[in-house]
Order: sequence, then structure tokens, then C-alpha cells
Amino acid sequence: MGLLKPGINEVIATTEFNAAPMGIIFREGVARMVLFSGSHTAKNIEKNGWLVANFVYDPILYVKTAFEDLSHDAFLKETINGRTMHRLKDSDAWAAFTTTIEKKTAGALMVTLTLEKEIIEKVSLHPVNRGFNNIIDATVHATRYVMNRDPELKKQIDYHAGIIKKCGGKQELEALELLLGYIS
Repeated sequence: MGLLKPGINEVIATTEFNAAPMGIIFREGVARMVLFSGSHTAKNIEKNGWLVANFVYDPILYVKTAFEDLSHDAFLKETINGRTMHRLKDSDAWAAFTTTIEKKTAGALMVTLTLEKEIIEKVSLHPVNRGFNNIIDATVHATRYVMNRDPELKKQIDYHAGIIKKCGGKQELEALELLLGYIS
């Protein structure tokens, strides 16, 4: 797989008119995901058996898709091996996968991904930006924080917010403001 690199790859995963930030675990040539049971993404994978990993460098989009649904015009339909899949219209690159559910528990769905097609839509350089990276981490903590209001998660969000304020650019600062609005 050319687009995925070893470790956890942060992408915006799309299923049927649904988008959410997700981590794809890529180790020893195998791509896997762990999803919360009951999420839109998990339900759509169970129903349709596919997922598209969208590679984007937009911190605002990561935050928005963690907390709200995008309009249908944010998606493009792609026919891959006879199957219609939805991807983000503005992705830099995308990889379409069929999914196999390896294990299902009350709390999680473990899925193996099989690559069907990957495309680079546009090539652009994205220097390492600690503000962007910390938006990703703060968003992960925030999605859990809104469910249980754990003060330890709020401390983590505040820690990442400090780095975003120090290292982020305009988009990262806008994304932080949006994130803080979702968790207030």
C-alpha cells in the first residue's frame, strides 16, 4: 500500500454519506481499524462492507467531522470494482477498501481492510506542524470527553490547546476554537 505508512494513519474515513476522523492501524502489511459499536461508521461498514480513507490536511475538517455530519455535496461517488463508494470531494488522496469484520463486541468492531484502489488527487507539501498534529490529538480526547466529562481528558485537551496556540497557524487556531465550542 502506497498511501498508508507503518503505525496509525490518521484519516477521515467515509462510508455512505458519512465522514469521521479515524486511525487506520497499518502493521506488517495489514490494515485494520477498531470502531466504536453503534457509530455511523460501524453501522455502515456492517451494512455495506466498504470504507474510503481520505487523506486531507485541513484541521477544521477533522474537528467538524468528529462532531457533525457533512452535507451530501461534500462527497463524490466512485465506482470501484462494481461497488459505489463515497469519498470526500476535497481530499488530497484517497484509498478505497472492502472491509472484513474480524471481531464484534458490545463496545467495538474490529475490521480488516483490503485495498481496492488508491488515488493521489493533488500533490502538495505539508511540513510538520505541531499545531496540526495537536489538533488531531485534542480531537481524539474531545470525542471521548463529550461522552463522559472526564477531567483527565480535559487536562489533555488543555495541554494540546497550549501547543496549538503556540505552534498553529490560522486554520489550526480556527479548528481549536471550533473544538472548544463543541466541548463547552
